[in-house]
Amino acid sequence: MEFRNPIFVVSALICMHTNNAGAATSNVIFDATVDATCTLQVVSDGTMAVSTNLQNLSSKNAGGSAGSVTLSTTGGVEIGVNPTVVATPPSGDSATTWTPEYSVSGAHTVALTSTDTALSTAGTSNVTVHLTGTKSGSDRFTNGAYQAVVTVTCE
Repeated sequence: MEFRNPIFVVSALICMHTNNAGAATSNVIFDATVDATCTLQVVSDGTMAVSTNLQNLSSKNAGGSAGSVTLSTTGGVEIGVNPTVVATPPSGDSATTWTPEYSVSGAHTVALTSTDTALSTAGTSNVTVHLTGTKSGSDRFTNGAYQAVVTVTCE
């Protein structure tokens, strides 16, 4: 058999050749689990001022100021303040009852409280922290430097 038109033969061979390799696709799946988490960043410390009757030392008194903490969370956590306050009064000072409180504004809203509060949604908020020290009976705050630490928790 003689092929007289080589272009015809090549064209016929190309047309007869089929691509037997089928195209394939596959999906790659990505999974992730985001655990409930919370970060706290102190923005500013608070200042306590004494009341006129010398029985109350508080960030709420005139001249006092609240502490401030930035809270960022995925949700599914509880915010609170540890009721045990570490206080360093001047020597000779009598017993003081310390009451820490906080409120939250921003992505979350919590009115002033001293109890833990669940935060179910994600977001960033400002936590305002107050501390009040109270004397009972005839006890008064004495002169000197006072320092107290309130621990803000988020877990």
